[in-house]
Amino acid sequence: MKVLVTGSCGGIGKAAASLFLEKGHCVYGIDTVSFSPFPDCSNYRHFCADITDVSSLPSLDGVEILINCAGVQDSADDIAVNLKGTINVTEKYAFNKDIKSVLIIASASAHTGAEFPLYSASKGGLLSYTRNVAIRLAPYGATCNSLSPGGVITDLNKPVMEDRVLWEKIMELTPLKKWATAEEIAQWCYFLTVINRSCSGEDFLVDNGEAHLNAIFVWPEK
Repeated sequence: MKVLVTGSCGGIGKAAASLFLEKGHCVYGIDTVSFSPFPDCSNYRHFCADITDVSSLPSLDGVEILINCAGVQDSADDIAVNLKGTINVTEKYAFNKDIKSVLIIASASAHTGAEFPLYSASKGGLLSYTRNVAIRLAPYGATCNSLSPGGVITDLNKPVMEDRVLWEKIMELTPLKKWATAEEIAQWCYFLTVINRSCSGEDFLVDNGEAHLNAIFVWPEK
């Protein structure tokens, strides 16, 4: 299938793109990074674009699976990238006769609000937008769901992963005493877009129990 992944050069996006390539799919990647993360793979095509600028998005026909991973954290652009950028991509590529599934990467903070204000707001907005898209994609026979990871082992989270005191505090607050890897979240992406055909308009919280019981955000003081 033709799979479009935003944020394909790092974190969850790269892990998802890698998994779909391993499964034999044709993957298009969009990222602000200009170089391809898979330079030797013939099934991958890379596009350098800014999802906040609709005019920079490439023309792609027949996208069957869309996975919205691109995002920023604790910046002035959280709303523009995480929320509006995801809307830009979805509106441009999702509504076509070949579409099978759309997945939106939200965050556990969409449920708890226990993170940066603009980030939490941007991810919370994605939950409502997911339901909106699910309703509009139903006539196509396609699904749309969101996935809300808690802590994930990525470069974005190095400020706490590399601080022993903060990391120990996070583990105290996390019932399963671990974070997910990007590769594990990619498996969820695959299940929700390829295997799942009947669940739509739902959000899946994958956070090792953190949001259900504590909802305390730990980050270095500025």
